[in-house]
Parts: sequence; C-alpha cells; structure tokens
Amino acid sequence: MKIQRAAAKAGQDVRGFCDESYKPFQKLAREANVDWDHFIRTSEPDHRFAVQHFWSMLRERGWIYAKKHEGWYSVSDETFYPEKGVHLALDRATGRKFMASKETGSEVEWTAEKNYHFRMSALTERLLAMYQGNPQFVIPGTRMRDVIQEVSAGLQDLSISRPSDRLSWGIPVPDDESQTIYVWLDALINYLTKANYPFQIPGMENADGWPADIHVIGKDIVRFHCIYWPAFLLALDLPLPKQILTHAHWTLGRKKMSKSTGNVVNPFFAIHRFGVDCMRYYLALDGGIKDDAMYDNSFIIRRYNTGLKNGLGNLVSRVLRAKRWNISRTVHRSSVSDDLYDQDFKEELQILPRKVAAMMEVPDPGGALGLILEAIQDTNSYIQSRTPWDLTEPADEEKLDSVVFLCLESIRISGILLQPFMPDKMKELLDMLGVADDARLFSNASFGSDSTYGQPWDKIPEEPLFPPLTSRY
Repeated sequence: MKIQRAAAKAGQDVRGFCDESYKPFQKLAREANVDWDHFIRTSEPDHRFAVQHFWSMLRERGWIYAKKHEGWYSVSDETFYPEKGVHLALDRATGRKFMASKETGSEVEWTAEKNYHFRMSALTERLLAMYQGNPQFVIPGTRMRDVIQEVSAGLQDLSISRPSDRLSWGIPVPDDESQTIYVWLDALINYLTKANYPFQIPGMENADGWPADIHVIGKDIVRFHCIYWPAFLLALDLPLPKQILTHAHWTLGRKKMSKSTGNVVNPFFAIHRFGVDCMRYYLALDGGIKDDAMYDNSFIIRRYNTGLKNGLGNLVSRVLRAKRWNISRTVHRSSVSDDLYDQDFKEELQILPRKVAAMMEVPDPGGALGLILEAIQDTNSYIQSRTPWDLTEPADEEKLDSVVFLCLESIRISGILLQPFMPDKMKELLDMLGVADDARLFSNASFGSDSTYGQPWDKIPEEPLFPPLTSRY
C-alpha cells in the first residue's frame, strides 16, 4: 500500500513507478562496489509463482482461514499493531494529533476488513523450542531476548491479505483475486525464489543456496524476519536460515534519519566526496550492531586520517619507499631474529588471521577491522622502536632483514585481510608488494607463507596510498 500511495502521489501507475524506483538502489550497489548473484524484484514472474505456491501449500495444510479483521494498520510499516502497541501522538511542527505505533512512531489508521489469516498462534511453542535450541539464531543477544519475550507473551494469528480494492499492487491470492497477499509474506519468500523454490531436487534442497547461512537486516524489521519468517517456514517444514544478524541504525545530528524531514545523507555524494573504499571502511568500523551510530563527515575524516592515512598509509610509505634496504632479498630470506621483541611481534602476526576470522564468525565485522588496525598501529610502533634506517653497517644486514621482513609481512597479511572492506585500495597495495593474484586468499594470510613477492607489478606511484582528506565542500 505504501508503494501504491507513493505512485498515486507522483501521478504514475504503480508498475511504472517501481520500474524507475529500483534503479537508484541498483546504481548505488554498483558504485559501492557491492555485487549480487540476483537483484530481485517482487514483480518478476518466478517470484509470483513461488509466492502463490507457498500460499497454496499453507492453505492445503490448514494454516490459512478467512475472517473479518479490525485493527490499527501502519501503511509506512506495512503491518497491523495491537491496541497496546499504539498511542496518541503529536506532530509538534503542525500541532496535529494522530494515532501512532509506540515502536516506530509511524502513523496508524483504524482498518476493518475481511481477509485471510495465518494460524501463527499455533506455532508459539515450536518457535520457542527453536529459539532455545538455537541461542545464536538472532544476533545480538539483546534482540534474541526481545524476540523470545514477545513470542512468550503470546502470538496472535496474522492477517496475511488485504482486499484488492484497497491494495491492487501485489500478488493476488490464488483462486481469490478479491484479495492481495500481505506484503511481508510476499517479500520474505524472496529468499526462496532464487534458491529455485519450489523446484528443488529432494535431498539437494540446499544446492541453490538455501538455507541461508545468514540474513543481514535492520533492527526495525526484526519481528518480520525473526518471528513471522521462521513461523511461515516451520508451517511447511522448510529449513530455517541458520542465523539472522540484526544491526542498529545510523543517526544524523543524534536524530533518526528520515526522508520526510530531510534528515538524511545522500550516499552518492558521500562516495564521490570521500571515495568508495573510505566509505566502506568507515561504515564497517563505526556502524553499530547493538547500538545506533552517529554519522558525521568529521568522523569520517578523523577515522580516515587516524587509521588509513597516518596508520596503514604511513607504514606502507616507510617500508616500501625506503631506499636503504632490499625488499626482494628480505622476502627471499624470510628470516626473523631470535630477539624476544621480534619473536613476540611475529607471534602477534601469526595469530592475527585467526582472531579476525573468529570476530567475523561472531559476526562482528567492525571488531575484525579494529583488530587489523591495531596490528597496523603496533607495526608502526615496532618500526619506530627498531629504527631500521640506522642499520647501515654490513654487520647489521641480518638484523635489518628481520625488522623489514616483519613489517612487510604485517603489510601483506593486513592487505589480504582488508580486501573485503577496501577491495580497490587493497588491490593497489598488494600490487605494490608484488603479491600474485592467486596468493591473496584468506588462506594466504599466514605468516611466512609467501616468499615470491617483493617486486611491485608496476612502478610505485608518487601519490601516497591514502592521500590527505580534508573537510572542504
């Protein structure tokens, strides 16, 4: 209904409106260097077939019934709220009073209509048993506890259709075109559509990517993904996603971002201003999983200067641009002195990939990124304390090679581990090191595993890897 109303406001038919509306999202994914296997639109024929088949199976198993439904409906949130979930709100700008969801603040309207319902209440105990058997099903744990609390309080049956004379944009209910399938039931089946549902081969159901290893969603749609979705799947005895990561939101000026108030960030402008890898780095580092994070241009610049320009960029310049040591010889020797400081630093680099992998398994990408930045900072401290530029005598050659090799390995390992965060910049860095294309996998990020690098693929550019970033514009 939200799309239908937006199209009407724009003076367009709904399909034409949607045909234009999805394009900025596709363009943004490309500019953000994000690839996809399938860019799904719910208007595609294969998805319509999957949704109607899913509905038919629910109906055949007795999970669907028709009745009159009354309640507070939010067009913005595309869901009904119970009486206890709404309150009288005030628009301070206009003085207008209206009923709104306590949870989201979205306006609700009283709706009475005949539609179809899903017997979700009958799945309460199965859901609770599933949560108990999979305590990491929802991450972080605080939201897992919220989900359990909501289900334990008792579930109501769920309205899963709207009269088509009120909602025409959507997939019709099979054998009853007077009703349109509820948008969230429709949307959630997206996950199954490109996994070839319902045409999976028995015994090979996961060959096309289902069940998902992880769903990544915002905290505002937890109910739909962590209660409704597993309930739908349990009703048909289909596998559940293995885990659902629910992240917090970005705020601007300590206020929730909102298109209606103009309190938003244009992602295209941000990418063009700061660079795609800088933005990926910042969003991963500061983005909140449990708590909301505050977006500010000054924070981007500060993080960039501290971790990239003065951190990794400075380290790369100190090691790779120096003329006082032979990098190829150092890598070929791959030797580390017996000095306790050197051995301790070597051990830190040896365990870094395991620590990063463990953090990604949590999953906590910001924490993983923080571990890599910490290792880079330690390497800058190490080279500063070892002063290899002072080791100029022939008798110092072995000690010099040990120090430089440790720094090179720190850069190489960090460069490999940072590829998911900054793919373009890390390609540039690994090219500067002369790391072969087939030696850039996670399995290659082990200390001393590569003795073939050391000659850059091309001349090292004059411009630093991370040039200065200012607050102009």
